Amino acid sequence: MSQMLLQTIEEAGVAVLTLCEGIEESEFAKSRLTRQEVCRQLGILGVAAHGLAPSMQAALPEIDWASWSNMAESEAKDNPRLWQVISVLVPETLMWLRVYRNQQPELFRTASV
Repeated sequence: MSQMLLQTIEEAGVAVLTLCEGIEESEFAKSRLTRQEVCRQLGILGVAAHGLAPSMQAALPEIDWASWSNMAESEAKDNPRLWQVISVLVPETLMWLRVYRNQQPELFRTASV
């Protein structure tokens, strides 16, 4: 289950970065469709992060789980730090996931059926 949530976090984060690639905050603020989809992806990411077991979060300590938990509990579109989440928190989270995937690959393996 945790592996699936980590995959969801990664996929949603990549989607956010792809949607925001090459645009500035002012352009983002004007693009209703992009904002809507980014907020949807951030919501997915936040719910997945919030759903991770505390032991899994403890195994990945550099990720700002408290911020993601807050994101899960509030609407992304209402977050006054939305651009900071997009431009700082998402890239940092993805970077740390890559580091942890290399250091602790067993945390990311899904069970074989």
